[in-house]
Amino acid sequence: MREIQFREALGEAMSEEMRRDPAIFLMGEEVAEYNGAYKVSQGMLDEFGPDRVIDTPISELGFTGLGIGAAMNDLRPIIEFMTFNFSLVAIDQIINGAAKMMSMSGGQFKVPIVFRGPTGNAGQLSSQHSQNFENWYANTPGLKVVVPSNPYDAKGLLKSSIRDDDPVIFMESELMYGDKGEVPEEEYLIPIGEAKIVKEGTDVTVVSFGKFMKVANESAAEMEKEGVSVEVIDLRTVRPIDYATVIESVKKTNRLVVVEEAWPLSSIATELSHYVQRHAFDYLDAPIHRINNRDLPLPYAPTLIEEILPNVKRTVEAINAVCYR
Repeated sequence: MREIQFREALGEAMSEEMRRDPAIFLMGEEVAEYNGAYKVSQGMLDEFGPDRVIDTPISELGFTGLGIGAAMNDLRPIIEFMTFNFSLVAIDQIINGAAKMMSMSGGQFKVPIVFRGPTGNAGQLSSQHSQNFENWYANTPGLKVVVPSNPYDAKGLLKSSIRDDDPVIFMESELMYGDKGEVPEEEYLIPIGEAKIVKEGTDVTVVSFGKFMKVANESAAEMEKEGVSVEVIDLRTVRPIDYATVIESVKKTNRLVVVEEAWPLSSIATELSHYVQRHAFDYLDAPIHRINNRDLPLPYAPTLIEEILPNVKRTVEAINAVCYR
C-alpha cells in the first residue's frame, strides 16, 4: 500500500468530497493562492477554482459566520483555521450559532460544516499559540469533535466529517502534517465515535488521541521490554467518546492511564476517569492516572516545554504506578 503524508491525506479527503458534491467548498486564510498555510490544500484552487477554494481576510469571526450561514442554506463549508488558537475569535459563532442552531430552530436548520486546522503545541510558539481546545469544544452539545492521530484515520474521518449533517470540529497538529502512513487509494470512511484498539494487552490500558498517541505507543513499547503488556486505545473522537471500548478494555486489564495534551481541569482525561470509576469501579485494581500538561501556560524555552507536556518518562512512571512496580 502507498504511503502519503498526513497533509496529503487531508487534501485527498477534501478533494474527493468536493468532486462528489458541488455544495462543498473550502474557505480560510491562505487556502487558495498560497496552497494552504501548511500546504493541505495544495492544488485545490487549480482544480476547483476561486468560487470553491476561497481566500479570506484575517477575520475568523467574519468567515466563520459566513460559513455557518452558508451551511444553513444547503451548502457544506469546510472552514480552515490557521490554528485553533485563532478560533477563539470566532467561538461565539461556533458555540452560540453552529452548535445550537438545530435545537433553537426546532430541527428546521441543520448546519453541515467542518471547522478544521491544527491544535496544541507545535514547538516554540509560546503561550498564546500552543493551547488545546478539544475539551472546550467537546463540552458543547451539538458539536462533534474529531482528533486523528495518523494519515489513514485523518482521511477516513475527514470524509465522514464532511458528510455529517452536524457541525464538526476537526483538530489536527502542525507537528503531524509531514508524518507518513499507509493510505488506500480506494475510497473508505471511518465512522465518527469509534475508538481503535491500536495494540492489545492484558496488564494495563493506556488511552490517548491525536499526536500524543506517539507517546502512548512509545511508552507501551518501553513497558513491553520489561514484561508489562499494555493495551493502547486511540479515541479518535472526543465527542462522542467511545466509552464502551475503554470500559471493556479496563474490565480486561483492571488498570487505566490516560495521556492527553491539555490542562488537567475539565480535561477529556478527567471525564474518562469519572466515567470508568462510575461504570467499572469493581474492575479497577489501582487508581486511574492522568498524564496532562502541567497546569501552566506553555513557555517558549524548549527545555520548559518538555517539562510541561506529557512525555514517555511521565507515562512510564504512571504505568509502573498503576501496576505497583
